[in-house]
Amino acid sequence: MEKRILVIDDEKEVCKLLEDFLTKEGFHVTTAFSAREGLEKLRQEKIEVILLDIRMPEMNGIEAIKRIREINKTVGIIMTTAVMDQKVAEEAMKLGASEYIVKPFDLNYLKNSLLVKIAML
Repeated sequence: MEKRILVIDDEKEVCKLLEDFLTKEGFHVTTAFSAREGLEKLRQEKIEVILLDIRMPEMNGIEAIKRIREINKTVGIIMTTAVMDQKVAEEAMKLGASEYIVKPFDLNYLKNSLLVKIAML
């Protein structure tokens, strides 16, 4: 089974880093630089897990989760952020995120989190 990941982050450098690393690890990676772009890609492609940034212009990660769930109720969601905020983390989990990972990433931890999430789907 091809492991398809969608990275939604307004920081192009973060998208590139994750795309390069995860591709080398055997994942098929699609990137989006805004929540709106990510939602459109989710409508067009089969995705197993989304790595979703919390803080983005126009639409934040919390609003994006709500819209993601309208499109796909079962896709895995792992939140990513540069700032740990317990209230936001709790809200993200209530809405269906399985994990909340703070930047800078431990890439091996992230890879293992993705593999666990995919195995659970």
